[in-house]
Amino acid sequence: MATPDHLFSLRNNFYLGAYQAAINNSDVPNLSQEDSIERDSLVYRSYIALGSYQLVISEIDSSAPTPLQAVKLLAAYLSGPDQKESTISSLKEWLGDSAIGNNPVLRLIAGIIFMHEQDYNEALKHTNTGGTMELHALNVQIFLKMYRSDFAEKQLKIMQQIDEDHTLTQLANAWLNLAVGGSKIQEAYLIFQDFCEKYPMTGLILNGKAVCCMQMGHFDEAESLLLEALNKDAKDAETLANLIVCSLHLGKQSSRYLSQLKLSHPDHMLVKRTAADEESFDRALQTVA
Repeated sequence: MATPDHLFSLRNNFYLGAYQAAINNSDVPNLSQEDSIERDSLVYRSYIALGSYQLVISEIDSSAPTPLQAVKLLAAYLSGPDQKESTISSLKEWLGDSAIGNNPVLRLIAGIIFMHEQDYNEALKHTNTGGTMELHALNVQIFLKMYRSDFAEKQLKIMQQIDEDHTLTQLANAWLNLAVGGSKIQEAYLIFQDFCEKYPMTGLILNGKAVCCMQMGHFDEAESLLLEALNKDAKDAETLANLIVCSLHLGKQSSRYLSQLKLSHPDHMLVKRTAADEESFDRALQTVA
């Protein structure tokens, strides 16, 4: 008889972006030591997702297990640009340590950090062997960022063989469908719609459904979903970025959303692209002035 999965709800909340719910409902009784460490890792990663980097850094001390130390590294990396170099240096040192280098959470955090650095080959060195559903899902994300949907599809098939109904398998399937486009967009939409019916609405679910709507040309519906997501988190980077794109297609002003994105997430790809386009435009003006 299979043992009950005490952390199922906590994991599911985290995967679907219900970070505060994950934190609020993390007091699970009768956990083994291994499950307690996983529970703490998910709770601290939820705090990181909410931007509470210093809380994580201050609460995880040097005696904590390797998975929590890895999560602390992620918090340090994301806490500010001045921390990135030293964090990556520590990360590489730990990955080279034969005693802890193969820890799945450490490899996952390495993949996340190197993906942020857009060093996808380095990320795959640590994630490509898989071992957990999260590592397989991260591989799907990395391959899609490399525009290798063929490799992403292979990873998805592995996930489907392990557990076709797993939340991460469904999410990875939706991501791949969005990347492939065409008739697959409708399939992605149905996955997010299914999440809407099964679980409380989160920014992640609403953004996923909105992106499907935009790709199908349903910008009014997309805007409605994104405004609902904005009500849940007024500083969420993907919501703001998607609202900028959606507003432009609807012929509406997007400058306020862009200003919010610049203030909250100055390193976001859309902010950088906009700044580069503005510089190019200014240079072109100077040549004809």
